Amino acid sequence: QVQLVESGGGLVQAGGSLRLSCAASGRTFSSYAMGWFRQAPGKEREFVAAISWSGGSRYYADFVKGRFTISRDNAKNTVSLQMNSLKPEDTAVYYCAARTTVLAATTPREYDYWGQGTQVTVSS
Repeated sequence: QVQLVESGGGLVQAGGSLRLSCAASGRTFSSYAMGWFRQAPGKEREFVAAISWSGGSRYYADFVKGRFTISRDNAKNTVSLQMNSLKPEDTAVYYCAARTTVLAATTPREYDYWGQGTQVTVSS
């Protein structure tokens, strides 16, 4: 079992920045690919970013390229999402997810464990 706990969400003005963190339990974190997804009210959960077990491969949704950066620290069992130049349309609950394989993926169904989510609200 893997437990994921997100933190770092909050209210920010458009153009501002937030850094989300996800702390994972378990001794096999370094062998898991990790992802960030988000879900706005009335919308389906959508892919934001993903990173392979080593951090060597990173993937981003088109709408966050150049603004968001995913990273991980396997020594600390954490994965982070640095979000810059935030827009009101980035408002959503952001979820951290773990995939019990080394390769990253971009669809929710390919992930095995999920955190409880953290709210990000961007005001205009």
